[in-house]
Amino acid sequence: MPGLLEKRGVSAEMVVQVLDQLQSIIQVIDSEIYGAMKTEALLRIASRDADDWPVLACATALNCPVWTEDADFFGSGVATWTSDRIALYFA
Repeated sequence: MPGLLEKRGVSAEMVVQVLDQLQSIIQVIDSEIYGAMKTEALLRIASRDADDWPVLACATALNCPVWTEDADFFGSGVATWTSDRIALYFA
């Protein structure tokens, strides 16, 4: 992550502050909710990055998009939003 932050000109201190603030509005999803989607998620993303299956399984189980800069999710069957699209949406 440090390389990505440097590339985007974002200070690591600011990211830590934002992540600390997000903890109050983020809810952890129990694996019982998305675990049943593991096989389907792996079929969709394993050829790109099998380690991403939990995120894809959560998005599928909750019928929600994924906010990501990771192109591995593109074409995986769930809507994806990149940061620049999120910024446009809220502008």
